[in-house]
Amino acid sequence: MTNTSKRTGLVQDRRTLLTGAATFTLFTPGLTFAASGDLAAVRKAAEAGFDASVKRIQDWIALPSIAAENRDMDKGADYMMALARDAGFQQVEKVPTDGHPGVFATLDVGAKRWMGIYFMYDVKQFDPAEWSSPPLEARIVDKPGFGKVIVGRGAVNQKGPEAAFLAALHALRAAGRKSPVNLVLVCEGEEEIGSPHFHQIVSRPHILAALKRCEGVVIPAGWQSPSNGGVSVNLGAKGIVELELVASGAKWGRGPRTDIHSSEKARVDSPAWRLVQALTTLVTPDGNTPAIDGYFEKVRPLTARERELIGLAAQRMSEADAKRALGVDRWIDDLPWEKALERLASQPTINIEGLVSGYTGPGGKTVLPGRAVAKIDLRLVPNMTMADCVAKLRAHLDKRGFQDIEVNVSGGYDPTETDENSRLIRAELNSYKRLGVETSVYPRLAGSWPGAVFTSAPVGLPAGQFGLGHGSGAHAPNEYYVIESSNPKVEGLVGATMGYVDFLYEIASIR
Repeated sequence: MTNTSKRTGLVQDRRTLLTGAATFTLFTPGLTFAASGDLAAVRKAAEAGFDASVKRIQDWIALPSIAAENRDMDKGADYMMALARDAGFQQVEKVPTDGHPGVFATLDVGAKRWMGIYFMYDVKQFDPAEWSSPPLEARIVDKPGFGKVIVGRGAVNQKGPEAAFLAALHALRAAGRKSPVNLVLVCEGEEEIGSPHFHQIVSRPHILAALKRCEGVVIPAGWQSPSNGGVSVNLGAKGIVELELVASGAKWGRGPRTDIHSSEKARVDSPAWRLVQALTTLVTPDGNTPAIDGYFEKVRPLTARERELIGLAAQRMSEADAKRALGVDRWIDDLPWEKALERLASQPTINIEGLVSGYTGPGGKTVLPGRAVAKIDLRLVPNMTMADCVAKLRAHLDKRGFQDIEVNVSGGYDPTETDENSRLIRAELNSYKRLGVETSVYPRLAGSWPGAVFTSAPVGLPAGQFGLGHGSGAHAPNEYYVIESSNPKVEGLVGATMGYVDFLYEIASIR
């Protein structure tokens, strides 16, 4: 099988639609691209660049920048700068912050319109013992039902989709074409710890001025459904607060200052049990609904339009796929599919990411720990704010006598919302429709990204996600990204690359 036939990643019926002049016009993005006849040349360049695109992902995975561990952060920023220059960005700079550095770049081709692109170069931590192949080797393996995939930390979150976007710029240049829009690229290395300093990057005067010229900002994505190839166009995302709650004998004034023998529990207080008692006050007894005083005061209920969109999405999205991907059999309260989707979009959450105290190794070790830590994330919906939620958490604990429990916030940001009628959302929908991709419009992503930095003042832009292709396992072992799809409904790397080309032309021409 030749590289061209093997690696396009596009389903056969879409490929054949490009063989005739009449159908060619139907599947080109916007009037500009339709008139230019460029699509075949760019596709040929993307196919020829497949091996280089794969290696770009693998090399990037091999350099893990992990903000939580302060691991290779400067190297990660330098590598991101090199990737941007290699893709054709003319102005590239490292942007210092009070934390880890970001990257800012522009590609000015003299086009009428500008488009903003958001990248992150950091990844989550990993334990190699949990992986089927080493998480930094980026091995290419056959995954039944999907095809050839790259397995590695950051494969889908976010290096695979981001590399596919860069591949689109490489393909345009290799085909002798310019990008149809000018680009502003803003990158950070702290997304996985809640983007605590990203606002410092965006608020720099020359970066803010560049962003204000843009039609909007997108983060590349690869979320096609394996069952029908469908995607969701999200009109926003939940906000997040990442924090630790810490109980200690030293701060409490009771219990031990260090671990002591567990026999002393008969006469010594336990910081670990104190933390457990504090945690139980934060949620209802089933653990599913926040119970912090005043937590729902600012929560905006779903609008009639949002409920309508969720109802339509429930008809198009596969409940079985969702449960299979999550490894769950039932939703909270055994909710039916549509009600589960409503809850996913509308409810703020308080989640325990991890509990750490005392000895956690093999066997037992009879200690009474002097310190206990709960790693917590709060997911926020409109019109909640990070500052208000942290203040309410602190007040809630204080009111119940837990003044000694430390609240250490590491990062976070507010929820984000984007107008359904903005050019950005309409361009996404137009591109997906033209490419034959089933699309659901959904009120907001249940996960979080720092889109609020773009949608709120002083930037004030539409922001969202766009992309074809598929991957899964973000934050988990065996994270993967499909590069050669055996599923006729899901694009491989070349198909994802061409999706970004289509989208950029759509942004250039949409009215």
